[in-house]
Amino acid sequence: MDRRNFLGLAASGTLLGAFGLSTPAFADLPSLRFRDMYSRGKDLSDEAIALEGQRIVMTGYMAPPLKPEINFFVLTKTPMATCPFCDDATDWPNDIVLSYFEGDMKFTRFSNLIRVEGTFDTGIETDGPTGFVSKVRLLDTSYTIL
Repeated sequence: MDRRNFLGLAASGTLLGAFGLSTPAFADLPSLRFRDMYSRGKDLSDEAIALEGQRIVMTGYMAPPLKPEINFFVLTKTPMATCPFCDDATDWPNDIVLSYFEGDMKFTRFSNLIRVEGTFDTGIETDGPTGFVSKVRLLDTSYTIL
């Protein structure tokens, strides 16, 4: 069993409960659901604004990367076979979150449900190398397959 699958079982409590251990540290982190991220249209909700700068947990799917050498993936509410690239922040969908990571990361299948941990960041930004425009991001992201 690879490390991500082991961590996914551990996160679900399957392995931890069998050994009488507590849940992982991210179980204590605040979580944000896609449906709670926005209040009206493209305005962030009070809940999302309050989480700015905090480590949070989100659950979703990893869209396929634009290209293999990038340092981010797009977290989506539903599985997407292609990357939902946006060229204008006014068109930023409310069901995706740009998720940056440090170092190397193994991408997973777009149909795998994942739990993502990262520092929640907001505001319109453009990724220099790709031109990807984002309105919300997770920084220093890690994930486990559920």
